[in-house]
Amino acid sequence: MAIIVPSILSADFTRLGDELSAVERAGADWIHVDVMDGHFVPNLTMGPMTVEAVRKVTALPIDAHLMIDNPDQFIETFASAGATHISIHAEATRHLNASLQLARKCGAHPGVALGPSTPLSVLEWSLDYADYVLLIAVNPGFGGQELQPAVLDKIRALRAELARRGLSTIIESDGGINDRTIGDFAAAGVDAFVAGSGIFAARDYSAAITRMRSEIERRRRSGALR
Repeated sequence: MAIIVPSILSADFTRLGDELSAVERAGADWIHVDVMDGHFVPNLTMGPMTVEAVRKVTALPIDAHLMIDNPDQFIETFASAGATHISIHAEATRHLNASLQLARKCGAHPGVALGPSTPLSVLEWSLDYADYVLLIAVNPGFGGQELQPAVLDKIRALRAELARRGLSTIIESDGGINDRTIGDFAAAGVDAFVAGSGIFAARDYSAAITRMRSEIERRRRSGALR
């Protein structure tokens, strides 16, 4: 599995419809929407109206990453707006299992997001409730940052835990992913790759995504041959 997920945080919002159509034609699998409230993270970005606008332009799955306080108050709103995948930060909710169950009840695939310094141990009693886990490889809040290499070890540890439990949970990662680093994420065990500037800063989105897929396959193949 290699799911390429362009993050519109890096798109040109003066022509967002064209940008979405372009990455869809280029081979994107999902669209990533970073939702920030200025409290949980030090930045303000998008809300349900953005998801509604994205849904009007594309039929691709919409992956809403809620970097917000009190996420339970907004899960239903984002699902109604068209989000098919909703990730909730474990650090932002007191009752993670209930939040994940709420997302599923609203018709979305529930995901757990973890910041770089949050240990995997917080998932011990919640992993079975999540369809995917989003491991952030930078401090959440701003795009264009370089990845924190220690997160690759966290990805490997999560992959091992999923194998131990016999779970098919998707591992998603975001932060510092481009055609130079994506192979490291693939080798560590990532299934879904969120890329912002790694795609939208390229002159040719199709070529950028093709390079990413080629690097994923190269690293996975070389790992399998060892």
